[in-house]
Amino acid sequence: MFQRYARQAFRIAARAGYAARGFVYLIIGFFAALAAVGAGETMDSKEALERVLTNRFGGPIAIALVLGLAAYSLWRLVQAILDTDRHGRGGKGIVIRTGLFISGISYAALSLFTGSLVRGAGSPPGDGGVIATTIAGGIASTPAAAVLALTFAIVAFAHFIKAWTGRYADHLTAGRAAMRWIHPVSKLGLFARGLSFGVIAMLFGYRAIGDQHDQGGTIGLADALDFVVELPAGDWLLAGSGLGLLLFAAYSFIQTAYRRINIEDIGSPERPTDD
Repeated sequence: MFQRYARQAFRIAARAGYAARGFVYLIIGFFAALAAVGAGETMDSKEALERVLTNRFGGPIAIALVLGLAAYSLWRLVQAILDTDRHGRGGKGIVIRTGLFISGISYAALSLFTGSLVRGAGSPPGDGGVIATTIAGGIASTPAAAVLALTFAIVAFAHFIKAWTGRYADHLTAGRAAMRWIHPVSKLGLFARGLSFGVIAMLFGYRAIGDQHDQGGTIGLADALDFVVELPAGDWLLAGSGLGLLLFAAYSFIQTAYRRINIEDIGSPERPTDD
C-alpha cells in the first residue's frame, strides 16, 4: 500500500518537474522573442528566472519552481541511475544515461539558484552563479573547452535524432488524435533546442581553437541567442529561435500531461541492454 502511494507521489513530482522546465523555457523564449523586436534582451535560464522572480509577486512562483526543478532533477537522476527507460548498459545506453545524469545535476543547480532568489541572495545579472563561475575557471584550457564542445554537439545531435525519428512518442500515453498536434509541436521544439545546443558547441569550439570570436567567461543559452542575432537576418532568426524555445516549453508541458513515468520498471529482471 505504502509503495503504491509512494510511486504515485513520485509520478506527481516528476510531472511537476516537467512543468517547471516548461516554465523556464517559456520565459527564455518570451524574452528572446521580445529581443527580436527590440523590446528586450536575450537571457539564459538564470537571468530569465531572476528577471521574473525578483519582483514583488515572484516569491510564491519561485518556491513552486524550486520544488519543481528539484523534482525534475531527481527524476533525471533516477532515469540515469536506475534506467527506468531501459536504455541498457551498452555504449548507446551509457551515453544517454550520462546525458540524463548531467541534466539532473544541471537542474539541481538551477533549483538551488532559484532558492537563492527566494532568500534574496541571487547572483547579479550576467553572473552564472557559483557553479557556473567555477566551471568557467576550469574551461579556460583548450582540452576542457574541446570536451564541452563535443558534449554539446552530441546533445544537439541527439535532439535532432529525437525530432526526426519521433522516438519521444515511445514514452507518451497520448491517443492518436492528440498525437496529430503533439508531433509538430514536439519536433519543432526539439529541433530548436538542438540548434541552441549546436551553437553553444560551436562557441566552445571557438574557445578550444583560441578563435577571436571567443570573449571569455561562461557560455550559455544567452550567448547562443546573441550569436544568432549577429547573423544575416539575425532579428528574424532570433524571432524563430524564440518561437522554437516556446515550442520546446510546450513540449515540456506535453510531457507533464502525457509522459509515462515508468518507475514500476525499476529493478525489472527483463531489462534489455544495447549492443
